[in-house]
Amino acid sequence: MDYITIDGRCVPIEGEKNILMLIRKAGIDLPTFCYHSELSVYGACRMCMVEDEKGRLMASCSEQPRPGMVIRTNTKKLRKYRKLIVELLLASHCRDCTVCTRNGNCELQSIAFKVGIHDVRFKNTKELEPIDLSSPSIVRDPNKCILCGDCVRTCSEIQAVGAIDFANRGAKAKVCPAFDKPLGETDCVGCGQCRVVCPTGALSVNTNVTDVWDAIADPDVRVVAQIAPAVRIAVGDKFGMPKGTNVMGKLVSALRMMGFDKVYDTNFGADLTVMEESKELAERLEKGENLPLFTSCCPGWVKFCETKYPEFAGNISTCRSPQGMFSAVVKEYYKEQDVADGMKTYVVSIMPCTAKKAEILRPDNFTDGRQDTDRVLTTIEIIRMIRQAGIKFDELKSEAPDMPFGMASGAASIFGVTGGVSEAVLRHLAADKGYIAFEQIKYSGIRGTDGIKEATFDLNGREVKLAVVHGLANAGKVLEGIKSGELSYDFVEVMACRNGCIAGGGQPLPIGPRTKAGRMEGIYQVDRDSQIRVTDDNPIIAQTYREVIAGNEHKLLHRTGI
Repeated sequence: MDYITIDGRCVPIEGEKNILMLIRKAGIDLPTFCYHSELSVYGACRMCMVEDEKGRLMASCSEQPRPGMVIRTNTKKLRKYRKLIVELLLASHCRDCTVCTRNGNCELQSIAFKVGIHDVRFKNTKELEPIDLSSPSIVRDPNKCILCGDCVRTCSEIQAVGAIDFANRGAKAKVCPAFDKPLGETDCVGCGQCRVVCPTGALSVNTNVTDVWDAIADPDVRVVAQIAPAVRIAVGDKFGMPKGTNVMGKLVSALRMMGFDKVYDTNFGADLTVMEESKELAERLEKGENLPLFTSCCPGWVKFCETKYPEFAGNISTCRSPQGMFSAVVKEYYKEQDVADGMKTYVVSIMPCTAKKAEILRPDNFTDGRQDTDRVLTTIEIIRMIRQAGIKFDELKSEAPDMPFGMASGAASIFGVTGGVSEAVLRHLAADKGYIAFEQIKYSGIRGTDGIKEATFDLNGREVKLAVVHGLANAGKVLEGIKSGELSYDFVEVMACRNGCIAGGGQPLPIGPRTKAGRMEGIYQVDRDSQIRVTDDNPIIAQTYREVIAGNEHKLLHRTGI
């Protein structure tokens, strides 16, 4: 077997594309800013430089391994080199670390400590630039950018949006939208994947924490929370719990301690989505119109389609997302009580997704001109609020969500992973609701991490073909295939974020392969633990249709004007 020698140890070459992969396989944590296995090799930060036996330096991320190579990663020359690089980065970097959103979780901060920087020798002469607050989803602070290019490549290669890129040269180089326009005026879909890969606080979540605290403090406001499925298996990451641990019960308890009046489960909204989207699919199949039917749960995907492929906008389901359905139903549920009590119901949606902050502002998600979801908090924002309240989260006793909107099916919980919407719809449409039938759906090809998956199923004697897509670049490939006639489907589920909501733009970092696997397993465990595995068996759904929705399905559960 071929091998190379790294710091005196033989490391076998087993298909690794670069030396950096072998270094990490050898158990050495070599610092990097610009390397991500899912992105193209950029080699800009030079932090991963190594030295060969002849004293030559090379970037390990872009150097292919050759049998017999002798590599050293921690020589005096390399230590001095890395330290100087970080010093130069800090020389033009905002140093207000104590008030930065990434304080304590910043890669630049961590690497600066790791290479032994205790003082910055160089004065920061870079002119301060204004912070871009134009997007409801993402805040862009150019003063904290280190030009690693991670956000640029993610936006272009993974999401195929290209909302940001490099501009200018030399000392004036910067990352910004075209013509330095505000981010909110670009084709940015708000997915937040740029924020996920950003090693500093240059890209962060546009926070609404203060607004929610103010609402909680108002005695005339009934503050209602809804918790998305991907949130409950990510919050525990930051409180010392194993990755993927379901902390829904603790989260409910924490929200009550913080002052929320009611705590509900967005999974109930997902059950409503299953009912409405299944019905819409059956109607379109019968009429043979506007096929394939695209899911509408992901606002990043919806904006991507409307912006890049407007000819397919009519194929997107008219259903609101589970968040939108839930908020509309809750506002309707409390409408008369609000008048009687002289109160206002204020719905706070706790989501893994930054794009949800923009979704709630879309007029087609309003009911009779009313904004149904008042504020969206991402997972990292609710973690911040828990810490602000001084709650010892890991010591909390679990509590159940409030009724009537605290009961949901296991099928609803898997909306948080790629393929989950399709699987939930298939369970609902299946004539056989038994365990074996559900296992067959599970292994039909809709689960897994492939960017594009396909499956077929029988619906009343008709073969229906579906696709499951995650990552907007993959969505673009599917749309181009449909346009050219090379691909044909009846139903297509799309999520903007790779692996689904578990890796959403508002989730705790880092989101590496081990974290994604743990969260995915956590979601599926919630489903396995559920006594109700299919939407049809949720008794509160039928009751809600009778007593709350009562013939207003299109007004409350579907996007208006469609």
